[in-house]
Amino acid sequence: MLVIATVMLATPSAQACTGITLKAEDGSVVRGRTGEFGTPLDIRLIVIPKGLPLDGGAVNGARAKTWTSKHAVAGVNALGGSYALDGLNDAGLSVGAFYFPDYAEYSEVSGADDGNVVSPLYFVNYALTQFATVDEVRKAVGDIKVAGAKEKEWGGMVPPFHWVVSDRSGASIVIEPVGGELVVHDNPLGVITNSPTFDWHMTNIRNFIYLNPLNVPPVKLNKVEFKSLGQGSGLAGMPGDFTPPSRFVRAVVFSQSVFPLATGHDAVLQTFHILNQFDIPRGAAAGMVGGKREADITQATVAADLKSLKYYVTNYSSRRIKMIDLNRIDPDRREIIQIDLPKRETIDDLTPIKE
Repeated sequence: MLVIATVMLATPSAQACTGITLKAEDGSVVRGRTGEFGTPLDIRLIVIPKGLPLDGGAVNGARAKTWTSKHAVAGVNALGGSYALDGLNDAGLSVGAFYFPDYAEYSEVSGADDGNVVSPLYFVNYALTQFATVDEVRKAVGDIKVAGAKEKEWGGMVPPFHWVVSDRSGASIVIEPVGGELVVHDNPLGVITNSPTFDWHMTNIRNFIYLNPLNVPPVKLNKVEFKSLGQGSGLAGMPGDFTPPSRFVRAVVFSQSVFPLATGHDAVLQTFHILNQFDIPRGAAAGMVGGKREADITQATVAADLKSLKYYVTNYSSRRIKMIDLNRIDPDRREIIQIDLPKRETIDDLTPIKE
């Protein structure tokens, strides 16, 4: 696993996750995101039931927080861990961890913090299994500290994360560990990417307020009329690279320009269409590590319907959508369940042949 830490440190522009939020006319809220990484993370679906004793993971200097899950969770994990890195609970709360390199500054903890510390890898577990709304999470972050021990599975490092939290009312916040404290930002657009801090991204949007999904009208210069060359002229100049600032701008534009969506199901499908714009083919976002070219790919894309309580995922090996319905999970299960994702694409052969 040492290669994971090496890639993280050598290619800080990598791990290009992008998150958006869509709302439908039936009151549905859908939060979606991509998950990028250069090293295979063996991403799986994970189900955490109610009534399960849990803890805050590996931390140094203090005992981790312990609790019993109040809410069932469906999500995705990495490297076979018992933690969700993104997920949805049975109250319609959704939380996702996003890579936050160079800016994540976790708390310094000691014995005085015993029982109040959660590691970065287990923050999603804590929020989803304990709380039902954004307001509850906002209040709770003042009562805990986030600090971690070096994780063997992550190459002997503490993964740098920040988090987006959304609920079925449409409320959304971003939580960032800055200066040893958890800083909470309102997220009115429901968008998140990676570094720098969330408030920087919101200020940077002002550099692109000229962008418009409507085509630029014709102009006359010295009696000669000039028309745009095809559709999309209103978005000329929109940044198209895979850096976090550019992806943030595109995520705002695409999520804010959708036509009205009737249902949550419509919003889920539209979410996947939008997030296709952020899909990274192998080789397009790469860096040199030890003289070898290492490249990010979009290892998973997810959508969470916060009203219907359904969690959807596609992965790099299979674009077919998979789903877990939290309404139908066995309430008597008392163990964490991990479900492998397909390792190959399924292609439907529709060739008309002679009977």
